[in-house]
Amino acid sequence: MNPLVLLLGGFFVLVAFRVNIGFSLILSSVAVILWEDLPLTSVINQMYSNIDSFTLLAVPFFMFLGRILNAGSITGRLLDVANASVGHVRGGLGQVNVFVSMVFASLSGSAAADTASVGSILIPAMKKAGYSPAFSVALTAASSTLGVIIPPSIILIVYGAFGNVSIGALFLGGIVPGVTIGLAMMAYAYVMAVREGYPSNPFPGVRALGRSLLRGSAAMLIPVFVLGGVIAGFFTPTEAAISAVAWALILTFLVYRDVPLRDLPGHLTRATLEFSVPLFTVAGAGIFGWLIAFLGAADIVVGFITSQTNDPVGIMLLLIGFLLLIGTVLNPISAVLIFLPIIQGLGDTAGMNPVHMGVLATIVLSVGLITPPYGICLLIAAQIGDVPLGKAMLAVIPIVLLTVMIAILSIFVPDIVLGLPKLAFPNIF
Repeated sequence: MNPLVLLLGGFFVLVAFRVNIGFSLILSSVAVILWEDLPLTSVINQMYSNIDSFTLLAVPFFMFLGRILNAGSITGRLLDVANASVGHVRGGLGQVNVFVSMVFASLSGSAAADTASVGSILIPAMKKAGYSPAFSVALTAASSTLGVIIPPSIILIVYGAFGNVSIGALFLGGIVPGVTIGLAMMAYAYVMAVREGYPSNPFPGVRALGRSLLRGSAAMLIPVFVLGGVIAGFFTPTEAAISAVAWALILTFLVYRDVPLRDLPGHLTRATLEFSVPLFTVAGAGIFGWLIAFLGAADIVVGFITSQTNDPVGIMLLLIGFLLLIGTVLNPISAVLIFLPIIQGLGDTAGMNPVHMGVLATIVLSVGLITPPYGICLLIAAQIGDVPLGKAMLAVIPIVLLTVMIAILSIFVPDIVLGLPKLAFPNIF
């Protein structure tokens, strides 16, 4: 049997039987190592080398940050800012939903945390106000994926760390497309509100808007710590994550005092346990990715796609289709770690800038968070809204198409992604 077929076939069979992604990666890799009579020590060496990364330490801190934001009143304060800012626009709660997800994305970088925290508040409120339950669920799930694109994005950190791409440049590259997708979602919410007669809230007045901005201003300094520190070169991504966590702890436990200090060890424990799952996946992806490269899978896929077309745009469109497909069964972190050689190989063949390639791949893989069978954000939102998954899937299709269209547009207009990085890091372009 071809070892590459054994590797990929074994992995997807195990995933189909709902075996944990990390175990699927390791078991399929061990089977190939035994088949090819390679040293078993390769398993330990490659797993360890993949997690031996200082940059990767940023991930658990951002996960812990998401817990702290949700534990206290920070999320509520951000909702007040969003409601005062855009709640008066037609389809007010839909506008608030997207707006607060854009703000939340710039704080925690976690899509699932956004779905759970914002969705638990806004989905019931939207249903009560007369919004379609399926629309409420779809918009909440889709807007939460902005946390994957708008920095600080955990996926961009992983891509930069393992793809040897500037994380600061990736962060800047994600801003414009992320905000563009968010604005497109808000426009879609407006169109649906006009068509379905969804209500809007009255404008609370300039004074009320000022008060809400003042209440949320301290929390909105977190992106300044992260983006400003990394881009200016003051912090590594890990140090930026630590500074953001420190500021959130000060606000939650000392300034606002809306969470008792005795709850802190519990939040630390849960964040640590939550990180253990993706860390195990990262370790498993180390040996799997090494075998992908060792067996020449990247060259095979690149060769197959380039045999279909030599046009750079055609290559990128085929890559987008490939990423959409694997995003339905793998979370974005796993997809990046496993298929990074293929993604970068096709990007190089098409003449794509590495920063552009990283942001484009992240945008497309974010769609997998709202497309079953993986679709974790859609599953969470559907459970909160008590909506059958089939109805939620139909409702989210227009938003998926919007996201994919903007990803494709960035191929033709690269400065959507590269404009800001070129200004900040001219030496790498």
